[in-house]
Amino acid sequence: MKAAIIGVLALLILGGGGAGAYFYFDQSAQASMGDAAHSDTGEVAPRRDTSHHSFVELSPLILPIIDRHGVSQTITLVVVVEVDSSRKADLVNRLRPRLTDAYIQELYGALSRHAALDGGVLRVADIKQRMLSIIKNVLGEDTVEDILLQVVEQRRI
Repeated sequence: MKAAIIGVLALLILGGGGAGAYFYFDQSAQASMGDAAHSDTGEVAPRRDTSHHSFVELSPLILPIIDRHGVSQTITLVVVVEVDSSRKADLVNRLRPRLTDAYIQELYGALSRHAALDGGVLRVADIKQRMLSIIKNVLGEDTVEDILLQVVEQRRI
């Protein structure tokens, strides 16, 4: 009789835990690109039309983070450039080597000085702003709509 009661209690506990996990983890993920974009203030801003935009993926950037003991970790970044015409996409493709050089020059020093790190973790928003500023300097202010960071990876050595 005791074994039957313990078995029923075990089933109730396991069943309740399973049901709770199911309902907790079964929530749909909210897409980051909906009908409207949210600002930091919580206001909803209308989305811009990007149906005719082109996206140009640059080669991956692999940068070391150097401290007083040598290379402590590497950062890998994959950047996609958003432009609003095929003419501008061709310009980005033609100037890829110049962009890569500018990114390496700016980020190599910034990462080594730990200006872009917060407690050992990369501050992605700061890096993205630096990269957007660099690309606008190289290509011109009106050439690029935005940059998208497709991969940001830190690997300790």
